[in-house]
Amino acid sequence: MKLYNPTPTPGTSAVSFAGLIEKIEILRSTLRWSSRLERPEIEKLLKQATTLRDEVMGLSHKERFVAAASAAGEPEAVVEPVEISARERRQALMERSFIFEGTFGDNPKLLEALEIAEKAAPTDLPVLIDGESGTGKELMAKVIHANGARTDKPFISVNCGAIPESLLESELFGHKKGAFTGAASDRRGKFESAHTGTIFLDEIGELPLPGQVKLLRVLEPHEIQRVGSDEVIAVDTRIVAATNKDLRRMSQEGTFREDLFYRLSVIHVTLPALRERRDEIPLLVSYFGDEAAGQLKRRPVTLTPRLRDFLLHYEYPGNIRELRNLMYRLSCLAGDTADFAHLPQDIRPKPTGLTAVGAAGGKASVTDLGTATSLSEAKRAASDEAERAFLERGLQEVGGTVAELARRFDMNRSHVQMLLKKHGIHSKDFRGNRQAGGK
Repeated sequence: MKLYNPTPTPGTSAVSFAGLIEKIEILRSTLRWSSRLERPEIEKLLKQATTLRDEVMGLSHKERFVAAASAAGEPEAVVEPVEISARERRQALMERSFIFEGTFGDNPKLLEALEIAEKAAPTDLPVLIDGESGTGKELMAKVIHANGARTDKPFISVNCGAIPESLLESELFGHKKGAFTGAASDRRGKFESAHTGTIFLDEIGELPLPGQVKLLRVLEPHEIQRVGSDEVIAVDTRIVAATNKDLRRMSQEGTFREDLFYRLSVIHVTLPALRERRDEIPLLVSYFGDEAAGQLKRRPVTLTPRLRDFLLHYEYPGNIRELRNLMYRLSCLAGDTADFAHLPQDIRPKPTGLTAVGAAGGKASVTDLGTATSLSEAKRAASDEAERAFLERGLQEVGGTVAELARRFDMNRSHVQMLLKKHGIHSKDFRGNRQAGGK
């Protein structure tokens, strides 16, 4: 079977969109019409696909305009960056064959992190990823590994905070038989296991100072020594580190070596917290709901409207990891439908003692939804809860300014104040908490 030879024609550009499309179509045709491929043919097609992928990734949005200006005989022209939407930026990443499965949404901060990762991935430069716990730092490390030249090599993950200081050197660099009590045989360390691949040093901020010194010795000469051995072993390992701490501040305080910080952070990627990426929450709820259903071998759980509203507006101090755990908990504990009762007790909304203002200005109690004894009572309680949630969300968005809330709702200010009083809501509790994007 004859395969396409991707050698460029003399006098033509080796990298052009028309040429790439032609090559891709020939590859697709080869795969579509072949009834059987031998292993050498498969390997050749894979190499061709990799070459095409590298060429596409080399044609960034800005570079295309620079190339066009140069071809027109204007090498001195300065190309102004074109403003594109977040959705277009995300689509451009996908079109450049950048692999980032498992990340959702069009948040500008997340897209910026992905674009930095895209440029860093093909290199062997060290990368430092920081962000709050649960923001997906290990996933980002895997994205960088998957898009680099070492994608088919080992990816070794090390939790620096989980290794006892006495075993740290042995864990990272290995040991010789008899080096210490319990060393019954030779053992390779994590760096040897990651040779030619990527080593992910998670929670690097937890590494004690003696361990930091030992790590420095590896970063510069790319050599290690097993515990109890004088033999120097060369290791070719891409280093990606992650932390939820401020390493710059720690280096100033003397709890993290400044020279190690600068060597690790040649490329610095910051992941935003989930509360800054609220566009992702509905997607993640659906994704983890389906994932949990598959793991538990049951149908995806249905969320009550009030529970869904809670999940969309909860702050998630544990970020994506906490949201995933919540969806697994709801899927496990609930039957067909999940509600507040299936949330952990410490985050469950407190029952609201709803009150209504009577004709004489007195307060009359309103039945709680959970204790309603008739359909009409349940409807009234549900309506009051929805009204309360609507008011609280509005106050959060306007930073507790009642006048702004009234203007936004196109309501009389005194009527808004009456509703707030009805539900026992104090506008001062929301001051200074204006959400990003609120107007």
